[in-house]
Amino acid sequence: MENIIKYLQLGFTHVIPLGFDHILFILSVFFLSSKLKSVVIQCSVFTVAHSLSLGFAAAGLLIPNSNYVEPLIAISILYTAIENIVSQKVNSWRLLIIFGFGLIHGFGFATALSEIGIPKNQFFSSLLSFNLGVEIGQITIILLAYFLIAKWFSGKIWYKERIVYPISTIIGCVALYWTIERILVI
Repeated sequence: MENIIKYLQLGFTHVIPLGFDHILFILSVFFLSSKLKSVVIQCSVFTVAHSLSLGFAAAGLLIPNSNYVEPLIAISILYTAIENIVSQKVNSWRLLIIFGFGLIHGFGFATALSEIGIPKNQFFSSLLSFNLGVEIGQITIILLAYFLIAKWFSGKIWYKERIVYPISTIIGCVALYWTIERILVI
């Protein structure tokens, strides 16, 4: 039980407060549609995908190269931020894109988790606990964004213009900077 709590906490803290890039990605997902059901479905698809790639990497079946994974994570944030600006609604293919980005982010989680290590005799429970902690962190971000911003303002005619576009632009600029910075490391 102690190990489960430890990995649950590690997953959560990998998002809040340590996962600034992950927070920006979740916020980008949130701002295209502030409807909780839509955002939770997208984040759940994201979680399934990153759980798969994290599991394969943690088991040693796939070895991610952080020199490529980190720029791709930044590009995924940039893409979702731009999509918030150019799209008016969540398109049907967005779940596939979110799934693909989830696979990439899972490899990023794997790099962090490999530094911590997973005990072989508690591999699945530790991995599941870590993923659950990440999911709780994501839901926390979604609920905070909803109750601090969307609940009060998403119905306003100026919501996209005054809130979504500026926040998405800032997120996109940060992601563009990270993309360039991380590519230069390669």
